[in-house]
Amino acid sequence: MEKSSSGGKVTRFLFTWFLLFVVWLMFTSTFATQEVITGAAVSWLIAIPTNRFFTNVRLHHFSPLTLFYIVEYLFIFLWALLVANLDVARRVISPTLPINPGIVKFKTSLTSDFAKMILANSITLTPGTLSVDIIDDTFYIHWIDVKSLEPEECRQEIAGKFEKVLLKIF
Repeated sequence: MEKSSSGGKVTRFLFTWFLLFVVWLMFTSTFATQEVITGAAVSWLIAIPTNRFFTNVRLHHFSPLTLFYIVEYLFIFLWALLVANLDVARRVISPTLPINPGIVKFKTSLTSDFAKMILANSITLTPGTLSVDIIDDTFYIHWIDVKSLEPEECRQEIAGKFEKVLLKIF
């Protein structure tokens, strides 16, 4: 495990604290002063012992351009989530249940393990697909409706939009 600079440790701690604080605010659903102060303090206390395990975010992830791509990724993911939910719902209510399930594999251009993990989770969270395994740069995905056995076509259909933005972030 590589040693990180004190700047990297501070950035990781602040990112962890901020994320925990946002989660606190979402769960409490209030901006009452005592809730905000308590949330900030509790998030701080949790971030102290856990930040080194929580994330590997570095300072460059806080650049305005990277933050823009992170927001773009969220919109792409939410759109894909909506489309996939509607597709799976259509399949469920269809009398013939039009599915062609199978496991497909494709290679990714992502090099960071963290980026691969985000891609795998995004694929799994999108109904109709499930990340089964990742070996080096090869993804194995269970797909509810296999449209092609060509790895590049599968990658483009399942992960193309996600991967394009993740390459800009990582």
